[in-house]
Amino acid sequence: MKRKKALITGITGQDGGYLAKLLINKNYKVYGTVRRSTSEKFTNLKELNIYDKIIFCDFDLLELSNIQETIKKIKPDEIYHLAAQSFVPTSFTVPIVTTDINSLGTLRILDSIKSTNRNIKFYQASTSEMFGKAAELPQSENTPFYPRSPYGVSKLYSHWITVNYRESYNLHASSGILFNHESPFRGTEFVTKKITSSLSRIKKGSNEILKIGNIYAKRDWGFAGDYVKAMWLMLQQKNADDYVISTGKTHSVKEFIELSLKYLEYDYKWIGKGINERVINTTNNRTLVKIDKKFFRPTEVDLLIGNSRKAIKKLKWKSETNLKQLVKLMIDYDMNVNN
Repeated sequence: MKRKKALITGITGQDGGYLAKLLINKNYKVYGTVRRSTSEKFTNLKELNIYDKIIFCDFDLLELSNIQETIKKIKPDEIYHLAAQSFVPTSFTVPIVTTDINSLGTLRILDSIKSTNRNIKFYQASTSEMFGKAAELPQSENTPFYPRSPYGVSKLYSHWITVNYRESYNLHASSGILFNHESPFRGTEFVTKKITSSLSRIKKGSNEILKIGNIYAKRDWGFAGDYVKAMWLMLQQKNADDYVISTGKTHSVKEFIELSLKYLEYDYKWIGKGINERVINTTNNRTLVKIDKKFFRPTEVDLLIGNSRKAIKKLKWKSETNLKQLVKLMIDYDMNVNN
């Protein structure tokens, strides 16, 4: 039987690693994109013991001809488009670069599929940040979008251009509107990883203080290893569609911090109010966590919580890891690495 071929953009990220492992276990021939102009880190792929099972190829989301030639050469059955400038605060600093990569990069891939082979199945990594100032709770596929960052806006274009190409050219192009999902391989610039890695280092003797922004922002956090299964399931359906992928539960950043402190067995308490709210270690009165204004977004997204009934019903997918288990996974990893 012929092995399926999958091309994954953003394979060095947390989702790319978990997805590649899933596909390799399903006997796919997996190709991963890397930018020749950068020094990619393959730590995640090596940790997952799949680095030597992936075929890497030069790929630049800013170059249409490069994308077209890569697709023609590989002839993939499925393309999973995960690559993006995905850090929300950075999108306020470099909105044009963010838009070129996230919006036009997606368009370049879709147009390459249209001109090369319309039978290729395409997955677009959409995001709950498109909901932004959400009009309803929880958010479903029918909730109006109101992005609150250049990142969210750029991803909204990617989402709608995927819908447009699906309807205009009969492409099997699906979007997963994924709510926040984390793992031990999450980038350290993201708040969850920043929390677990900083508190783990402090536990091991570091003198740092965890400086954080809005601790009352609420998110629907799941495990990346669960969410990549939904990506694959979308491309196995007869008809392409869009799906919200979430746990259906929401927690504040403050709750995430508390779960981390408890799992690390800190004796702690919160003191102060507002911008002066902080966490101290009650054994020595040392400050562990404090609020820093520079980590607040220009426009905040206060509350996101997803409704995944459609994915549960049609894909037979479900989130299997709760937040307490997720925090444990991340901290166990952080406590065993030299960070």
